[in-house]
Amino acid sequence: MIKATRFVCLSALLCLCLAVPAQAQLARTFVSSLGNDANDCQRLTPCRTFQGAHDKTLANGEITVLDPGGYGAVNITKAISIINDGVGEAGVLVSGGLSGMTINAGASDSISLRGLTIKGIGFGGGDGIVFNTGSSITIENCAIRTLTGPGIRFLPQGSGRLAVSNTVVTDNASSGITVAPVGSGITVSAVLSRVELHNNTGHGFIANGGGSTGTIRTTIADSVASGHGVAGFALSAFPGEAPTSLMVVRSVTANNAWGFNLNGGNATLRAGQSAVTGNTFSWAADNGAVLRSYGDNNIDGNADGDPAPTTIAKK
Repeated sequence: MIKATRFVCLSALLCLCLAVPAQAQLARTFVSSLGNDANDCQRLTPCRTFQGAHDKTLANGEITVLDPGGYGAVNITKAISIINDGVGEAGVLVSGGLSGMTINAGASDSISLRGLTIKGIGFGGGDGIVFNTGSSITIENCAIRTLTGPGIRFLPQGSGRLAVSNTVVTDNASSGITVAPVGSGITVSAVLSRVELHNNTGHGFIANGGGSTGTIRTTIADSVASGHGVAGFALSAFPGEAPTSLMVVRSVTANNAWGFNLNGGNATLRAGQSAVTGNTFSWAADNGAVLRSYGDNNIDGNADGDPAPTTIAKK
């Protein structure tokens, strides 16, 4: 009788284990407005939120959006891609001082975001995308707007790379894009291409070397910064801080308080084939900062009389 009872118990336990298998992580997961985070996130059984799918996706995997919807904030802790390729708006609504997307990934992890909308809805809308740790982040075809903090905050605590293309960052109650690494001896780069920065209360774009040593190199091409409360494009880096440079080419800074604003002896901006127009001040280079022009920019229509830069960059 005892042996028979043990056999029945073991059989029941085996059946229970088979009935409730552990969910394995997938290389590709899916989200849908009709999904459920209790699902396994496969194509026919998608998850409901980005966070639910993230947690069931393998490192270096991909989350694919199936249909329009709001998919919630996400804390990214691994190399991953979140992709919406034209199914409609894949949105994240931000309130309560939180962030839409936060990256706390490993030192070698690369993140890719494409086709997403991140929008503040009041009640302390917080930040759009905050990058703290990881190797790199690529942001494509996104819209980031109406937040109380910056649209994109790139704050790497080690060497890292930011790339933003075909993206709109508008109407935020702080700066549009902030690059401000934290750490010693680190190398940071940021490249913006075909980016529109409009009507942010602070700067359109600012790179700040105050929290780090090492090197910060930034490039902006084919982009527009307009209607900002401070500067369209700005740098801040004083002696002892990370030398910080910005190359601006084929771009426009218009209708801001300053077109370019540079501050500190470790800040250098080079500009070519660009327009500086309609600003209260066309540019400022204070406390040893250097503005270098290639001599082919259009600086006109500014309220300060359109002073030409005195330092000419080498061609």
